[in-house]
Amino acid sequence: MSTPDEIGLYTETEPTAPAQHFRLANALKDHESVVLALVTIAAFLALWEILPALGLANPNFTSSPSRIVSAANWLFAHGFWTDIRISAEEFGLGLGLAILVGVPTGIGLGWYRRPRAMFEPLIMALYAVPRVALMPLIILWLGIGLESKVAVVFLGAVFPIAVSVMAGMSTIDASLLQCARSFAATDRQVFRTLAVPSTVPFLVTGLRLGVGRALLGIVVGEMLASQAGVGHMMARAGSTFQIDKVFVGVAFLVIVGVGLNALLRVAEAHFEAWRPNRF
Repeated sequence: MSTPDEIGLYTETEPTAPAQHFRLANALKDHESVVLALVTIAAFLALWEILPALGLANPNFTSSPSRIVSAANWLFAHGFWTDIRISAEEFGLGLGLAILVGVPTGIGLGWYRRPRAMFEPLIMALYAVPRVALMPLIILWLGIGLESKVAVVFLGAVFPIAVSVMAGMSTIDASLLQCARSFAATDRQVFRTLAVPSTVPFLVTGLRLGVGRALLGIVVGEMLASQAGVGHMMARAGSTFQIDKVFVGVAFLVIVGVGLNALLRVAEAHFEAWRPNRF
C-alpha cells in the first residue's frame, strides 16, 4: 500500500510558471509607482547621455550624467565637503529659527481672533514678497556673512509654516468642540486636546513647503552674498562656463530636497488620521 509521501500528499512542489508570473505581477502592481518612477528616471538619464554624444545637443551647455559624475568626484576631492558643511549650517539655523518663530505665531494668530485680524494682512503681504527682492536690503543690513544667509532661509521658511499652522487652528471639528464645551472643558484643555492635534498635519505640510523655500534661500543667498557654500560654487562655476559643476550643485540640492520631503511625507502619513475629513 502506498504511503502519503509516495503519492505526493505531503511533498512540496515547485510553483508553476503561471503562479510565478502571477506573483511577479502582484509585486509589480504593489510597487507600481516606484517602478514607473525608476523607469522614467532611467530613461531620462539615458536620453540625456545619448543626445550630446550624437551631436543632437551642445555638450558645452547641457553636459551629461557621466561628465557630472566625473565633476562630482573632482569637487569632493577638492573641498566640496566644506561648501556642503557651510550650506548645511546656514540651512539648519535658518529653518530652526523659522520653526521656533512660525509655529507659535501660527498658533497664536489662529487661536486669538483679534491678533489675527491685526497681523494676518501683514503676514500674507510678506509671504507674497519674493525673497530675491529683499536681498539688497538684507546685504545692506547684515553684510555677506552667515547672518544674511540665515536671514534669507528664515524669511523663506517662516511664512509657509506660520500660515499652515494658522489654517490648522481654524479647522477644529465643531462637533468635538461643542462636546468639549458641554463637558465644561476649559480653554486650556480644548487647546491641548483639540486645537494642537488638529494642527499637527498642517504643520508638517508647512514644513514641506518651508524646506523648499529654505533651499531656494540658500542658493539665492550664497549666489549673491557669499564666499563659500554650494550656491557660491554654482555661481562661480557658471561664470566660468563649467556646466558640469553647476549640475553637481543642482543634483545635490535635488537629492537633499527629495530626501527631506520623503521624511516629511512619512511624518505626514503618520498624522494623516488627525486631518479633518473636509481637507
